[in-house]
Amino acid sequence: MSYEVRCFHTLILLYFYLLSRSGPRRSKCKGNGPKRDVPERKLPKKIKSTAPQRIDPERNKPKNIVLFGETGADKSSLVKLMAGKEVSVASPDPQRCTMHWKDYIIDFGDKTYKVFDTIGLEEPQLGIREYLESVDGAYRLIKELDRQGGIDLLLLCIRPCRINATLYSNYKLFHDYLCEGNVPIVLVIAHLEREMEGWWERVQSKFERYGARVADHVCIFATDGSDGPYETCDDEVTIRHLVEKFTANGQKPAWIGGDNLFVLLMRRLKGLPGGNLRVKGVSIMSRLMNRCDTSRQVARKNKAKNIVIFGETGAGKSSLVNLMAGKEVAVTSPDTQRCTMHWQEYTIEFHGEPYKVFDTVGLEETQLGIREYLEAVDNAYKLIKKLDAEGGVDLLLFCIRAGRLNATIQSNYRLFHEFLCEKKVPIVLVITHLEREVRMDDWWDRQQSTFEKTYGIRVADHACITAANRLDGRHKDRYEESRVTVRTLVEKFTVDDQKSLWAGGNSRFVSFMRKLKGFLPEPLDVKKKDIVSRLMQRCNLSPDVAKQLAQMIKQIQ
Repeated sequence: MSYEVRCFHTLILLYFYLLSRSGPRRSKCKGNGPKRDVPERKLPKKIKSTAPQRIDPERNKPKNIVLFGETGADKSSLVKLMAGKEVSVASPDPQRCTMHWKDYIIDFGDKTYKVFDTIGLEEPQLGIREYLESVDGAYRLIKELDRQGGIDLLLLCIRPCRINATLYSNYKLFHDYLCEGNVPIVLVIAHLEREMEGWWERVQSKFERYGARVADHVCIFATDGSDGPYETCDDEVTIRHLVEKFTANGQKPAWIGGDNLFVLLMRRLKGLPGGNLRVKGVSIMSRLMNRCDTSRQVARKNKAKNIVIFGETGAGKSSLVNLMAGKEVAVTSPDTQRCTMHWQEYTIEFHGEPYKVFDTVGLEETQLGIREYLEAVDNAYKLIKKLDAEGGVDLLLFCIRAGRLNATIQSNYRLFHEFLCEKKVPIVLVITHLEREVRMDDWWDRQQSTFEKTYGIRVADHACITAANRLDGRHKDRYEESRVTVRTLVEKFTVDDQKSLWAGGNSRFVSFMRKLKGFLPEPLDVKKKDIVSRLMQRCNLSPDVAKQLAQMIKQIQ
C-alpha cells in the first residue's frame, strides 16, 4: 500500500473517531486547551425566567448638582473636570446676573448627573436693579428643580483668596435660603497649583466663624485644562468620589419647592447682611408676568400685603402699628402734619409675612372747611398713587378709642370704606384703651347694635384690645393677648385668594375728591383754580393734567 493511501486511511479513521466523540453536549467554549464533554445542567427557574425585573426609579434618575460661586471661580471648568471631557451646554448661555444658570448633562461611573452652573452674588448685597434681575432667574431655576425632583448636592466653588462677605452671602443664598440647610454642601477650592491642604488648614476656622459649615471640601489644581507642571488626574478622581459619596441613593433630602419656596427666597434675598432693599411690588409683578409668563395672582404672592389704618387723632393708630410689629417702629407722638389723608408708611413683618402699613389721618370733625379740603387734595392724590404702585389695599383697620361714639366715626368709616375702597376691601374695627375692662370684649357686646343700627357701620370683624405696652401685671398679659388677636385677624383677611380688585389711577382720585366734597358745608364751594394750584405745587403735575383733574372734580355728578 502506498504512502498516500495509508495517510488517507489514517485521516478517515481519525475523522470517525472524532465524530464519535462529538455531539450536542459538546462544550462550545473556545480556547487553546483540550476540549471536554460538559454535561448539560438545568438552570434555576429564576435565571431562565425572562420576566422583567423591578427597577428602582431613583437608581436611574439623574442626580442634580447646583454649582455656584463668584465669577472667575472657574465653575464651568469644574464641570469639564467632573465629566472628563468637553461638555455641551444644555441651555443657552444667559446674561450675567444673579440666579441665572445653564445646565449640563454628564456621566461617570454608572450614574448620570445634571449640573446647574449658577451665577451667585458678585457683591455682599444687591441693588434694586440686581434684585429685580434675579427674580425671573430664581423663579425659572426653582421651577426646573421642581420638575427634576430637587437638589442632591451643592458645590461651592471658590478661588484661594481671603474669606469675605460676598462668599458668606453666596453660602447663605444657596445653602440657607434656596435649600433651607437640607442639602449637603461641598467646598471646592480651585487653582491651588502651589499649595494644597495647607490653605484650607489656615482658613477653616475663619470660614466657620462666618457661620459657613460644609459637609466636606476638596483642594484641587488648576481646572482650566491647561497643560503644565501641576496638572494631575487625581483631581478628577477626588471630585468624582465626593460627588458619588454625597449623592448615593437614599441620601436625597426632601425638596420643598414651588411658589412658596420662591417667595421665601426672594424675601430673604432682600435682607442679606447689610441689605435694606425697598423694592416696589409692582416691579416684581411686572418682572414675573413679562419674563416668566406667570399669572397676576401668582406674581402677587411675593409682595407685601397693604394695610391702611385710619381713625381720629389719639385713637392709638401708631401704638397699633407697634403692637403688630412686636417692636417700636412708629413714633407715637403726633410730630407730622395733622391734616386729612396725610399718611405715614411702615414696613413690618410677623410669622414670615411682610406687610406695608399706611397710618393715615382721617377726619377730626364731621365737616371740612375749604382749607382742610384743599389740604386733603394732594395727600389723597399721593396716597392713591402709592397704593397703585403697591398693588392696592388688602385690609382696612379702623382704629377708635373706647368711649362716646359720635358722628365723626361714621364720617371716617364712609371716607375710607365707601369713598376710597368702594366697599370692596374687608374692614376690621380695632377698639383700643380697654385694659381696664373686666373682659375686653364686653365693650363690643354693649356697643355693637349702636354701630350697626345708629351709624350704619358694619365690619368684617372686630378686636377689643389694649395697645399700651408700658403697663404691669395683668395689663401686660392683656397686651400680649391683644397682639395675638390683631395678628390673627390680619392674617385671616389678607390671605392671597381674598385680595379684592383695586381700581386706582386718576379716576379713583377724582371720584374720591367728588365724594369728599359732600363733607363741605352747603354754602361753601371750592374754586377750580385752587385745586389746580394745589395739584401743581404739591404733586408736581403739569398745568394741563391739573386743570383736567380739577375740572372733573368740579363737574356735577
